[in-house]
Amino acid sequence: MNEADIPIDIHTLKLQDWLVSRRIVPKNIQANLKDIRSKITSALMDMPSHEKLIELLKGTNINYYHCKEIIEILKQTEKDTKGLFGSYGSKRMKDWQEIVRLYEKDNIYLAETAQIYVRNVNYEVPNVRKQMTKLEQQSDESLKRSIDLAKPEAQLLNEHAALLQQIGVKGENLREEFTQVLLGLPDIYAKSIKKVGTLDQALDLYATTSGQTKQQCLPITRHLMELGNTTVYQYIHKEAPLSVEEPPIKLNLSQEHEAKSNDNEIDFGDDNGGASSTISGEMIDFGELNLESGGETIDFGDTGEGGDIDWGIESSPTENVEVNFDIPIEEYGIVVEGAGMDGGVAKGDQAYTILDSPNYRERFTDELYELEAFLRMRCYELRQVNANSNVMFSLMESISTHDEESLKKMLSNVEAILSEISNEQTRHLFQLKHSPKYADLLASKLKQMIKAVEKIRLTKQVLKDRSVELKEQRLALNPVLEELVAQTKNLQTKIEQDISKRYKNRVVNLLGGV
Repeated sequence: MNEADIPIDIHTLKLQDWLVSRRIVPKNIQANLKDIRSKITSALMDMPSHEKLIELLKGTNINYYHCKEIIEILKQTEKDTKGLFGSYGSKRMKDWQEIVRLYEKDNIYLAETAQIYVRNVNYEVPNVRKQMTKLEQQSDESLKRSIDLAKPEAQLLNEHAALLQQIGVKGENLREEFTQVLLGLPDIYAKSIKKVGTLDQALDLYATTSGQTKQQCLPITRHLMELGNTTVYQYIHKEAPLSVEEPPIKLNLSQEHEAKSNDNEIDFGDDNGGASSTISGEMIDFGELNLESGGETIDFGDTGEGGDIDWGIESSPTENVEVNFDIPIEEYGIVVEGAGMDGGVAKGDQAYTILDSPNYRERFTDELYELEAFLRMRCYELRQVNANSNVMFSLMESISTHDEESLKKMLSNVEAILSEISNEQTRHLFQLKHSPKYADLLASKLKQMIKAVEKIRLTKQVLKDRSVELKEQRLALNPVLEELVAQTKNLQTKIEQDISKRYKNRVVNLLGGV
């Protein structure tokens, strides 16, 4: 094989060492390059206005091949200074020719070109590609996070809607809606104990087993079965009240309650010795008070001639007086509380119904849990009797005649009522009525949910915008990479051609390029 046909393969990482080892370029070129860079900087201060020059020098580090292109352009712009022997009198041309001469001395241009080429292959091009990959990954991650936020957003919206549904409001005007929904509490209570009558057998069984009378055994549950959800007053006094004065409902929605003026204020008049007093808006006149410090007589207005007190009743013979006992007492505003079923006025906590009273509601719930525990224990005992044939006769006598199936039915009735009186809507409305701060807590919770949803939506939009921005940055690097790759390939071609001329035009291959 002919030597000219043998290619020269040089790996990019060893290119500079290869040139130095063949003594094509010197080992240290930094001092020479520094001098050349200084002259290039000076020459750039005086350049003609030319489109090709502007495009050539735009954003590019000038190397040996750029200098040769500048000289070709100056041959056109400085042709008027060309002498008879082909030399130019222009200082611009001389400066750039000097720069090219310094480049070609000791093949500095080839060493610099190899240096730029290796740096592009090993660092510049991979760095741009890595940056593009990173931007693409960040864009995808931002978009993925934006999509993932849809799940907590939907969850919060569902929780918000569920809470509104549990309370029974729309969330538009909470104060009015809370007040309106509380009016339906009596119907909710009535519905929750609709099946309380099914506990009759369970109560009788518990009373018989515990040795109590029917009225002593779980009295609140028995009362609800017989009379329904009456007032606490009726439960305590065993009679219905004439009227009910339930405490007002207080809903605090981040507002301070104004102190209400007391209409029952007592006015003792002025301090000028006047004798009139006003109590609850009614004037009482004591007449003129004449109190003598040393006397023993107290004058209450005009008296009779005999010193008697005039009570404003005309004197008449006693034997002619007729007393009318048929005048109705209602005319005088007097209310007599009877001892029978007439009742009185239910006020304060006694005005609440049993299920609406915090104390009695809790006691009723405790009774249901007590009955539930009893039934569960009876079911367990019955299963033990059925499983053990050698059970004691005394234990057999203590087991009720009810079978396990009937006990389970009683137990399911108790559990159903417990579920009804403890459901979410009843619990919310009960707290809303009896806890002034609960309305504010509910309103704050609903508001926080809405704020959380708005924050998630804002974050989603920010992530989407970020994803688009990163994609744009990624696309903006495409021309940068293309230009860098083109420059690197051009330098590779220049280096291969230069080395090929030095070795009888043999084929030169730079391996590991872009």
